[in-house]
Amino acid sequence: MSDDRLKTNLRYFGISPWEIEVLYGYLNGRFLVSQEEIEVEEGEFVSFLDWEIPLPFNEEFFKWFEFKRWEQIKGVFKEMKRRRGSGNAIKININFLGRPKISFILDTEEKQWFDNAIEKIDFVLELLPYHTDPKKLPSDIVGLIYKFDPKSIRWRLNVATSKEKQYVFRGDIWTPIN
Repeated sequence: MSDDRLKTNLRYFGISPWEIEVLYGYLNGRFLVSQEEIEVEEGEFVSFLDWEIPLPFNEEFFKWFEFKRWEQIKGVFKEMKRRRGSGNAIKININFLGRPKISFILDTEEKQWFDNAIEKIDFVLELLPYHTDPKKLPSDIVGLIYKFDPKSIRWRLNVATSKEKQYVFRGDIWTPIN
């Protein structure tokens, strides 16, 4: 018997079995879930979760995934931060594998801004056509990374990656960083 569901991947360290089980329960209704507990990386975070979603970041994803299920996932992420307190206790990467790959990095120290960042991920949909305009992006972009800016209280397009280069957005222009 084969399972034709799309496969989503969870890679993590410092995440409790309860938290993984709850996430699995919400994801299993839509995906075949692959889990991998990885070695603790040297760094500033006690916990880390990398979630790979095999679909593009667009409105169709949210319709297919269902709003209620998305809200439940956001609730789990907020609870994970609450349980760990302020500071760089948890980092969550959410990666949508469309073209371009769109990633969100949640590593805000304050719980209030962490929660705000989670709530505003779906708001980026409105800006996506502007951010992915070929006239504004460097050529051959395969990935975009968003990072939450607690000073402006919004997601900012941070890095664009092509096959050969990475670019950072400063002011009004993309500047190569390698």
